[in-house]
Amino acid sequence: MPILNLSAEDDIYYELIEGDPARPWLVFLHEGLGCCAMWKDFPEQLCQATGCRGLVYDRLGYGQSSPLQARRHIHYLHDYALRELQQVLTSLIPGQDYFLIGHSDGGSIALIHAAQQPPRLRGIITEAAHVFVEGVTLDGIRTADAAFGAGKLRALTKYHGEKTESLFKAWSDTWLSYGFQFWNIEYLLPSVECPALVVQGTEDQYGSAAQVDTIVAQALNAMPAMVEQCGHTPHQEQPQALLALMEGFLHGRMDTPQHARTP
Repeated sequence: MPILNLSAEDDIYYELIEGDPARPWLVFLHEGLGCCAMWKDFPEQLCQATGCRGLVYDRLGYGQSSPLQARRHIHYLHDYALRELQQVLTSLIPGQDYFLIGHSDGGSIALIHAAQQPPRLRGIITEAAHVFVEGVTLDGIRTADAAFGAGKLRALTKYHGEKTESLFKAWSDTWLSYGFQFWNIEYLLPSVECPALVVQGTEDQYGSAAQVDTIVAQALNAMPAMVEQCGHTPHQEQPQALLALMEGFLHGRMDTPQHARTP
């Protein structure tokens, strides 16, 4: 089992997908209750379609990685974006160009990371990302919390094992806390200069089109893509549409050097 040791207590599980060494990597960032396995075969399909190599990993607290060691705080997405992700990139694909593909929490992490303007980052694709907290977001989390309490989300145990309850409550308790309703990362969007494809389902139960509109309006080189008849997980609900969207975006920017971008 491929494991990256970040510290004495923190191990990261990861998977690598073969592809053309001359092309940038595709780095996949899962959702707030996700992991490598929950992407299913979507990363392999996208890598095959683009010829790119892929990196998929479980963030700390998820899947086959080590459990969370401390209580989450309002900046937990920044920690994942600026500390853990950077360690993963430096250790596993040092000196390589890459695109980030992030779903939900993973999309927000991609935006935070991109705002640092890393020299090797060629672009990002966000899928159902959040940049602020909406009422629909909190309603969706309350519904999920009630379902978990009633035992209706037991399938998560297949992916997270003994960590399932602590992981779920870390997610729901953080987002439903009083202070987190004021969480907002709009301030960093003008620093996201790399090309960005901003994807969301028209029927997303965790966010409205205002998330997409805000990102596209404030990031310097972002384009929207609303997916019809689709909820919070487009790569599962409309996989062929997502593959076509992402493949088109990636092929159009694969050979464009970072400093040749136009705002």
